[in-house]
Amino acid sequence: MKEHIAACVQIAVEPNNIKVNIDKVCHWLKRAKKEYEAELVVFPETITTGFTPNMPMEEFYEMLEPIPGGHTEKVQKLAKELGIHVVLPLYERGQKYGEILNSSVLIDDNGEILGNYRKTHPFPTERKEGGGWTTPGSEIVVVDTKLGKIGMIICYDGDFPELSRVLALNGAEIITRPSALLRSYEIWEVMNKARAYDNHVYLLGANAVGPDAGENYYFGHSMIISPIAQTLALARGSEEIIAAKLDPNPIKYVSYGTKTPMIFDHIEDRNVAVYKDILKEGKSNFEPAKRIPYKK
Repeated sequence: MKEHIAACVQIAVEPNNIKVNIDKVCHWLKRAKKEYEAELVVFPETITTGFTPNMPMEEFYEMLEPIPGGHTEKVQKLAKELGIHVVLPLYERGQKYGEILNSSVLIDDNGEILGNYRKTHPFPTERKEGGGWTTPGSEIVVVDTKLGKIGMIICYDGDFPELSRVLALNGAEIITRPSALLRSYEIWEVMNKARAYDNHVYLLGANAVGPDAGENYYFGHSMIISPIAQTLALARGSEEIIAAKLDPNPIKYVSYGTKTPMIFDHIEDRNVAVYKDILKEGKSNFEPAKRIPYKK
């Protein structure tokens, strides 16, 4: 990984107004480059529409485009003009009628799409089986870029330590987590710090602000976390850019502000022989208020 400035941009959408939201993404992307000299910019989950469409699935499907397509072209062109890498999260029209994917696209500084990750753990309310609209993805994505190796997750994916661990085992140095998170700030913070520290990776968490079409309100507080769980940058609850310089040598010391050497590596130090049951199906011994079905 090379030293570079990474940024998260949290902006409110105009629900389901894709053109307006793409224009807004471009405006804030220019600001991130001009004001912060950002080389990598991450936007929140489903930034072209907002998270909850609040319309019939068939109608929403018709609004969307395949990737690459009309909803990525303008940002691709601007990324090339600015010489910047962009993580653009948006809903994607699938190949099958009615297939809607919650996607995160990595665009490089030449305007090329290097990776497209489709959310593998849709939140219960967005799963089709729960009356929602999203078809889950089935592949992990780690992209080797000029800046470093970037692993990609989306929002609820961050609750599952196995997914981030697999990304780290496949070489990820940075994990991007665009989100539209509706739980508490404490959950948001602890999961971001845990995934960064578990795997000794940078975690770039860009969270939505403002309402979506379902009248859900998002609290922002995007954050950049270091591989030793230090908060390098933290946003408020408003539209805002945060940025931090990412050090390519980040685990020499056990904590920040000290020269005490770090002498462990969570990846190397795993005792894999005790993990034989990790792929077993299961459920919590405690009951949630409601269990929403899904296909595996």
